[in-house]
Amino acid sequence: MAAAPTAPPAASADDEIVYESMPCIRIYKNRVERYFGSEFVAASTDDATGVASHDRTISPNVSARLYLPHLEDPAAKLPVLVYYHGGGFCLGSAFNPTFHAYFNSFAALAKVLVVSVEYRLAPEHPVSAAYADSWEALAWVASHAAGAGDEPWLVDHADFFRLYLGGESAGSNIAHHMTMRVAEEGLAHGAKIQGLVMIHPYFLGTNKVGSDELDPAVRDSLGSLWRVMCPTTTGEDDPLINPFVDGAPGLESLACGHVLVCIGEGDVLRDRGRAYYDRLTASGWRGEAEIWQAPGKGHTFHLLEPHCDEAVEQDKVISDFLNR
Repeated sequence: MAAAPTAPPAASADDEIVYESMPCIRIYKNRVERYFGSEFVAASTDDATGVASHDRTISPNVSARLYLPHLEDPAAKLPVLVYYHGGGFCLGSAFNPTFHAYFNSFAALAKVLVVSVEYRLAPEHPVSAAYADSWEALAWVASHAAGAGDEPWLVDHADFFRLYLGGESAGSNIAHHMTMRVAEEGLAHGAKIQGLVMIHPYFLGTNKVGSDELDPAVRDSLGSLWRVMCPTTTGEDDPLINPFVDGAPGLESLACGHVLVCIGEGDVLRDRGRAYYDRLTASGWRGEAEIWQAPGKGHTFHLLEPHCDEAVEQDKVISDFLNR
């Protein structure tokens, strides 16, 4: 996995700081300095797992890294997980060592074909760009559902009856909005979303919840972060960051039949994730939802401690969900 971020340089004295979350990112009025999450590792075949990966350019703004587990049957069809990485809309990459190591391990465990999406980051590209890019990637994947297209792994190995969306943190937010958009617009060739994997979702709201008090400074920083990433926002009750407010699309229309919500007991966003599960199951939505909590663990702990017992168990829960 990627090393922890190193100490960043001192702030420039001649430029206004708009937002910082150290030691990861400092956003000045006229530029952004990222100290973590932008490292690059090449696609490869992983010696330890046999998982192969390669990169695809989907459009000038959108690309993806695909992961294919070792197959005993070369004609095997696999579940497809279209995955959106987290990072507060401003950090991270489908090509960095953290996600590359994670999907080498997870694709081998779950025997799924992963499409890890690279989208444009805020604040250079406010969050509407992440949603647009993520939809473009999903539409590209669905364009292969008729058995033809420009990506051989999707043509040869994707089971489009088992198409899933997922993500962690801001990536969960994106995955939710993509699934709601599918309800409005549909996908090519009648492709359907079978399920949605929400890992430590990044949702906010002006209402107080118990987990806000786990770390009030972090909770305040997440609110500030959102306002910088989405400068046109109305605030924490913007339907983009709070799917429960008046004006947000009704959860009953969520365009999938199964949802898994993973939360961490020590995460300040824990109760927002739990609220998503509670609101969804009470909404009249006709699918099946489940929730799993990692005892004692914080936000995206599985990327920081991939071999801890809780991370191993969370991966197993997600793998089982994708293979029912």
